[in-house]
This record gives sequence, structure tokens and C-alpha cells, in this order.
Amino acid sequence: MNRMAGEFWLEKWLISASIISRMSMVQAQHLHKAFGRFVAVKDASFNIEKGEIIGFLGPNGAGKTTTLKMLTGYLPPSAGTASIAGYDITDNPIEARRHIGYMPENVPLYDDMRVYEFLDYRARLKGICGRSVRQQVVRAIERCGLEVKRRSLIRTLSKGYRQRVGLADALLGEPDLLILDEPTNGLDPNQIRQIRELIHELSENHTVILSTHILSEVEMICNKVIIIDQGVIKAADTPENLTTSLRAAGRVTVEFKGALEPAMEALASIEAIKKVIHEASFDDGWHSLTLRAEPGTDTRERAATIIAELGYPLRHIYRHVPTLEDVFVEMTRRD
Repeated sequence: MNRMAGEFWLEKWLISASIISRMSMVQAQHLHKAFGRFVAVKDASFNIEKGEIIGFLGPNGAGKTTTLKMLTGYLPPSAGTASIAGYDITDNPIEARRHIGYMPENVPLYDDMRVYEFLDYRARLKGICGRSVRQQVVRAIERCGLEVKRRSLIRTLSKGYRQRVGLADALLGEPDLLILDEPTNGLDPNQIRQIRELIHELSENHTVILSTHILSEVEMICNKVIIIDQGVIKAADTPENLTTSLRAAGRVTVEFKGALEPAMEALASIEAIKKVIHEASFDDGWHSLTLRAEPGTDTRERAATIIAELGYPLRHIYRHVPTLEDVFVEMTRRD
């Protein structure tokens, strides 16, 4: 009987551990934030799994920073809730914050402190004590490449190194989740590349939410994208799925020389083509057409065959490969 009971509790513990291991790092449910009559975030819901690198995108004033501040506990939601590593940000704010490392857009630093002193001070503020203070400060300095600047006054640091200090601060306490708000803001191309490589390294041990305007960064390092506009979550998916589903994904440009109307009529007969658009005609008899096709289709071979059957010269045919920038513009444009 005791053996059966032991097996029962072991099985129950294993099931619980399995559930915890699959638990989302962030669960936002109907988050809403209003400042008087102005609504900054409207009914925002999304999940972020452990180990994901999330690109959090949106135009200026879209609600990105407000959402991040609610997740970190800097702002209370007007309605809705969220949990970090299973801890509700309203019911268990202290526990939730222990799992978060936050780097705001404008990193607040004490210019008269040395790098090591500042990080030591920040570690103690976060409740780290004893030998762990020195261990974590040294580890954060090493991970962020600050060894050569550890004794430098913060006011003497370049913008790139100041960002590194802010990132080292976020790493103190070994948080499961890193929230980085515009970490490359104001950096030159070389510094952006260094910070990007650093973030990629950190993602091996942390879930990362990266808020940025540099879409090429998101395409290179993020495995999921959340797009917010006017306080509303417009999309939450992988970059690949978002670009594939975009209507521009099937767009083909054709340039040929010959009679316009017969060519447009023949090209419109292709099964996957939804619309043929006349873009331009030139004095030398060449025409440019855009073929709007179903996403994920490639109509170039059939289109080229039709132009050849008509006996028209073909000088250009190109299938548009959409980027994350195309997705962003499509979902946030006002027209």
C-alpha cells in the first residue's frame, strides 16, 4: 500500500513538473490601460513561451512601452491581468518582478559611480546579499563585456558601454525574462551589431522581449513577433508565417513589349492571379504590370510562358519576397 501511495505521489509530482516546464513565461489576458479618456492599450492578450525571443513592434505611441511597463509592474493595468512565470503581476507583484530583468529605453545611471559600484548597489537594491552580490556582479560584467570598464566612472562611458551597463543591471538576480526597451537606441552601426550579438548570446538562458524600431534586428534574432498599433495587438506569430500570409507574398512584376490589353487579359486568366494592375507604359513600347496572386504561389513560369506565346519580348519578371517591414507597414498603415 505504501509503495502504491509512493508511486502515486511520484507520478503526480512528475505531471506537475511537466506542466510547470511547459508553462508560459508571460500570459497577458485582456490588458487595458487608460489615462483619463485616452486609452493607451486596449484588450491586449498574448502568450510568450519559455526560451522565445520576441520582437515587440509598433509605431511611436502604439502602446509598446505602456504594455511593457504593465508587465514589469511600473504601471498597474486599468483592467485585465498578466502573469510572469506563473505569478500574477497584481496579486503577486514581488514574486513576478523577481523573474524580470528590465532595461528601459533611457537607462537611468548614476554618473558619479564607477561601473562596479553601480552594479553592486543595484544588486543590493534587488535583495541580493552575501557572497552572491560579488558573484552576480562579476558574472554580469563578464557577460556584457565590461571588464575593461569596471572601474571607470559611468559619466566617461560611451553610449554603447552605457547600454551594456544597463543590460548588466537587468541580468542581476538571474531573471528568467529579459525585457529590453529600445536597447540599441542612439547607437552607431558597430555598437548595434555588438549589442545584437550580446542579446543573441543571452537568449540561450533567458526568454527575451525586444522592443525596437529596427526591423532587420527582429528578423535576424527573433523567433516570434508581436505587432501592436493604436493599443491593439494586430499580430502574434513567427516572422516566416507573417510574411508568407501577407498579400504581397504572391506579387509578381512583369515588363514586356507588345499590345497591352491582350497581355492583361491573358495574364488574368492564370488560376492563382487575383488582379492584374497596369503600372506604367513607356514611349518605346514597353509596359510594366503587377500581378496580384494568392499568397504562397509563384506565377512567374506561367506568366513568362503566356508572354512568349503572344510573341512579346520579356525583359523583366520578378516575384516580390515580402519582408517584416512589409508586414509592419501593411498592419499599421492608416489608409
